[in-house]
Amino acid sequence: MRIKRTTLILGLLFIIWSSILYLSYYHYPAHNNNDIPNKLNKQIVILEQGISEEFAKNNVMIRGAQKILEIKKEREQSQNKLLPKELQNVKIPVLVFACNRITVTRCLDSLIQYRPDPDQFPIIVSQDCDHEETKTAIQKYGNQVSLIQQPDQSDIQVPPKEKKFKGYFKIARHYGWALNQMFFNFNFSTVIIVEDDLDVAPDFFEYFLGMYPILLKDSSLWCISAWNDNGKEGLVDIKRPDLVYRTDFFPGLGWMLTKNVWLDLYKKWPRAYWDDWIRDPLQRKGRSCIRPELSRTRTFGKTGVSNGMFFEKHLKFIKLNEEFVPFTKLNLTYLIKDNYDNDFVKKVYQSPVVKYEDLRMDKVEYDVPVRVTYKTKDEYKTITKKLGLMDDFKSGVPRTAYKGIVTFHYKGRMVHLAPTANWKGYDVAWS
Repeated sequence: MRIKRTTLILGLLFIIWSSILYLSYYHYPAHNNNDIPNKLNKQIVILEQGISEEFAKNNVMIRGAQKILEIKKEREQSQNKLLPKELQNVKIPVLVFACNRITVTRCLDSLIQYRPDPDQFPIIVSQDCDHEETKTAIQKYGNQVSLIQQPDQSDIQVPPKEKKFKGYFKIARHYGWALNQMFFNFNFSTVIIVEDDLDVAPDFFEYFLGMYPILLKDSSLWCISAWNDNGKEGLVDIKRPDLVYRTDFFPGLGWMLTKNVWLDLYKKWPRAYWDDWIRDPLQRKGRSCIRPELSRTRTFGKTGVSNGMFFEKHLKFIKLNEEFVPFTKLNLTYLIKDNYDNDFVKKVYQSPVVKYEDLRMDKVEYDVPVRVTYKTKDEYKTITKKLGLMDDFKSGVPRTAYKGIVTFHYKGRMVHLAPTANWKGYDVAWS
């Protein structure tokens, strides 16, 4: 860009110089003819000085730009050397789902701002809805993102009772098409999925890259999520952004899956409500996801097909992580199922039991993680409502639960809301 600017400036100077020469020769009054050589020489000297100065300035700018590029290249090479060998040549695209919200630019700006390497994390926007303004907004990013468009814009026939939920049918169709493109057309092996109304944390990419080897090694995992459903500021430990958990609940809202998982899902992909469908025991098959203590995404989309469900009461209060955690440098093998089950579950059931009323009133004397026990669905709902947690179930699984255990922080203390030790598994009737 600066080289083009330099060329343009030099071209303009040449035109000005030529114009002055022309005017000097042909437009000076006759009685000044004797002064023409002197004036012309002075003007030539001034022009030559200006050109020399401009050359010097632009040489400095060019050298500066070259230096910046060299430093950037060295930094990228240095960062690449610091990455574990298994992560150095990994390419994980970010698939952004868009429709008719031009505020997709906020999401893209956030992704581009924190993306460490465009080659390692290409951004592909899949647009549905055929909305021209949104398309134009996306195309303004040039080669920073790629745009694909869902070609089937035909109307979808839905049962009369579900007419007002037609948007969910369109979303499912879009998801199925776009993921087929990513895995079968572009042949990626892993994809990070983001929707157009999400901000991302500074370590969003570092988080997913760090979790990537765990996802590949542990067949009991089927996704990595950036989202904590109970991630409101009063329910998380903001001093521990490194905390990560297993969960049986599919969180979504910024998540990563592999082609192997998609091969298991795409042939039976539902016509609507894909996220609830994916939480069904027949699809989950006992598999779990990874989720963080502090969310690496936060939604700013108050309006949408869900009509702002949960947004005012819950979603807008989710705490977005602000501190960079070097996940690629951490030992995360504790998240592998055998390790996690032996350690985490044991700690939960060895922790002292307290009443949730005492927890609320700050009457707990223990200075260690504590456990609150629930036995029935109604008891669980009562406790969660009193403590400010999400109280709903999907296919019998509470949000963020692992083996029925919901872990959160309350008034500076880690709390495990857990079933009794003889827990038999999730009951789909609790949905």
